[in-house]
Amino acid sequence: MTELEQYRQEIDRIDGELVRLFLERMAVTGKVGEYKRRAGIPVLDAGREKQVIAAKTALTDDPARKADIAALYESIMAISRRQQRHLVHEGAEDAGYAAWLADRARTREPVARPRVVYQGEPGCYSEEAAAGFFGDGVDSKGLPWFNDVFAALDRGEADYAVVPVENSSTGSIRQVYDLMAQYHYFIVGEWQVKVEHCLMALPGVGLDRIRTVYSHEQGLMQCEKYLDAHREWARAPTLDTAGSAKLVAETGDPTAAAICSRRAARLYGLNILAEGVNYNSMNHTRFAVVSPAPELRPGRDKISAMFHLPHQSGSLHEILTIFAVQGFNLLKIESRPIPGRGWEYLFFLDFTGDLAAEGMDGVLHELSQLAAEFRILGNYRGYEG
Repeated sequence: MTELEQYRQEIDRIDGELVRLFLERMAVTGKVGEYKRRAGIPVLDAGREKQVIAAKTALTDDPARKADIAALYESIMAISRRQQRHLVHEGAEDAGYAAWLADRARTREPVARPRVVYQGEPGCYSEEAAAGFFGDGVDSKGLPWFNDVFAALDRGEADYAVVPVENSSTGSIRQVYDLMAQYHYFIVGEWQVKVEHCLMALPGVGLDRIRTVYSHEQGLMQCEKYLDAHREWARAPTLDTAGSAKLVAETGDPTAAAICSRRAARLYGLNILAEGVNYNSMNHTRFAVVSPAPELRPGRDKISAMFHLPHQSGSLHEILTIFAVQGFNLLKIESRPIPGRGWEYLFFLDFTGDLAAEGMDGVLHELSQLAAEFRILGNYRGYEG
């Protein structure tokens, strides 16, 4: 037997003991679950778990091993909670869970002939996303600002809003996340659009005459490498890409160009000077379909949620441990500062799942107990392309 084989044999012996002791521990935590069920006690006791971790990490003086032991026991206790939730039926006493029950009671069927709003002018990528999700004949209307879009839903002037939430080149659309936190609305679907930016100007105008390029700030960022090769051009941000095309067409300025889609060029009668000017050829924007009431459409496999965590060590790790133990695929995590509360953040999560699936109630209880201001933003079918 080689030296390595001897080490492995010793590890196998230790692992056998660990498994035996783990099963013994789970048998005892099962009895704890039975007691909690009879006594009407919630599964999660965060104070007790912190005491356990502190006691176990105190058994070593090695700082690295302290962190490892803490991570080990966080996982073990998450598994124990999952076991106990099969025994304990928790009510709606958790604020976040109670809020979800109230929201779920307002669930509606999809609107048959929807009125849809988006930010931007006709020809923008948001309009394309609305047509992609609802169909080409959808009754859609563009509004100047994201605030206007959400306010239109609030006034009952539209049934849905289609808003960009993330671009594969430049990241999240922060204004939309802030508005989702401000308004109590729900994501009921999503769509993706491949972004293929073109540089366009008035008919008969060549590159040599361009002095200013207009586009949405995201469009300018996504075409930064191309624009860097033309440092003599000023960059002017506008409210949206199609709006920049409309601006060039209406002003008739031969020194102005716009960055937007081929569709916008056709719509506003502009001539394309260069195609594919975005530096990422796989540039896509993901759009959320937002509703004032929750909907549970067929095929839903994605959940979006938001919450606030206390400003203390390990609080986010506790949340992420739940996802690891439950086997959920965490698709995205985003943080946004909370106005008026220095260095405190709202977290937005996207993960795989169906809220109607077995065991999901327990997960929602646990998330609600660990995180403040926990809110389900929607359960919908992820874009498949």
